[in-house]
Amino acid sequence: MPDFLFAEAFTLWGSATTWLEIAAVVIALAMVGCNIREIHWGWPLAIVSSLMYLAIFWRTKLYGDASLQVFFAVVALWGWLQWLRGVRADGSALKVARLSRRGLATTVGACVLLWPVTGWFLKTYTDTDVPWWDAFPTATSLVGQFLLGRKFIENWAVWIVVNVVSVGLFAYKGLWLTVGLYAVFIALSFVGWRQWQRRL
Repeated sequence: MPDFLFAEAFTLWGSATTWLEIAAVVIALAMVGCNIREIHWGWPLAIVSSLMYLAIFWRTKLYGDASLQVFFAVVALWGWLQWLRGVRADGSALKVARLSRRGLATTVGACVLLWPVTGWFLKTYTDTDVPWWDAFPTATSLVGQFLLGRKFIENWAVWIVVNVVSVGLFAYKGLWLTVGLYAVFIALSFVGWRQWQRRL
């Protein structure tokens, strides 16, 4: 990416905020707005935002979150196709739905399994100073992204948890504008949950 994108736009609580972070925040907010309203254009916005945050997180040694952005960009293509042409197992159009009990158990189990595996990988193969903390939102975001792509309402609960943990992580790293973004994400996740409940 061009160096000017990493130039300091302003300082926030002693940490530099770059032009790239500002742009990523604006695009990410637009993306979540589209997700709440079930507008499929949120998915290409997710790709752009993810690539921006890949660069931001890599520079701050949040390798789990950086790697997650690659996954988000790839899965956004899948999610876009799901929202445009996806169907349920019975062949009906993909609409907002709830997970079954088995689906809930699988979701929780996936989060419980992915967190330690991701944490071990980050601790063993990277120089991050927060392997387990970085691993939690990384692992649970994988699950949340799948649930969002399949329009399961429980995706919003997963995002609330991810965003709460991420606020603390990004504050520790001094990414204050992104802290603000994820605080807004928490509120938007509750809004999304309510909006999707009305569509059930």
